[in-house]
Amino acid sequence: MSFVFQFRGTIVSLRPMMDRRDYIQRLIAEGEHIRQDFKFAISDSKKIARSLAAFANTRGGRLLVGVKDNGAIAGIRSDEEYYMIESAAQRHCKPEIPFKAFEWDVNGKTVLEIVVEPSDYKLHQAPDKDGIPTVYVRVADKNIMASDIHVRAVEIKQKTDGALLRMTMPVRKILEYLEQNNDISLSRFCRITHIKRNTAKAILAHLLAIDVVEIVYGEDAAYFRLRKKKA
Repeated sequence: MSFVFQFRGTIVSLRPMMDRRDYIQRLIAEGEHIRQDFKFAISDSKKIARSLAAFANTRGGRLLVGVKDNGAIAGIRSDEEYYMIESAAQRHCKPEIPFKAFEWDVNGKTVLEIVVEPSDYKLHQAPDKDGIPTVYVRVADKNIMASDIHVRAVEIKQKTDGALLRMTMPVRKILEYLEQNNDISLSRFCRITHIKRNTAKAILAHLLAIDVVEIVYGEDAAYFRLRKKKA
């Protein structure tokens, strides 16, 4: 059995009271990861917009507000934190990011759960530290700027005429390379084919757009590998 009610303009559902504490504790036990982030407090709506955008652009995820980095429950301090999240999603994320809000009472302290689904529309932007609209993705437990190749691939996918890619020498070479190796970086691609960086970026973007390769973000760079075929 669950309960549904109106929470500050957002329809949410809650599990029975006896399950609430266990549910939050199970989430906290997972720690921060690609689909989960802890926030002790919300004080900057532009900064939280980057988290919302990164979740939407990757695999979706949740924010647990009122939880410290070490997993200790502090509770939210005021309703203003919800409104800052709402502002982040509606004003600072382009396009706007829908979310669900769940309010949990754990030993007298309120934990706010914000759930973001992966976007099937297009990549969302959020302001960087200088206020410049930027595409972010989620890697492990961090939000990082998306590769411009990634962004270009999404733009190609959205074109009504689709993506076309000729089987040129560089294209054959990268596919042959990836048959023998796990992944390749942009720089490595340029070296083995002796092509210009912009040309290499265009090829990789098209290969991404037609789902031949996928992008993998490392700590220092983005890498590309053959997309695994679904069973």
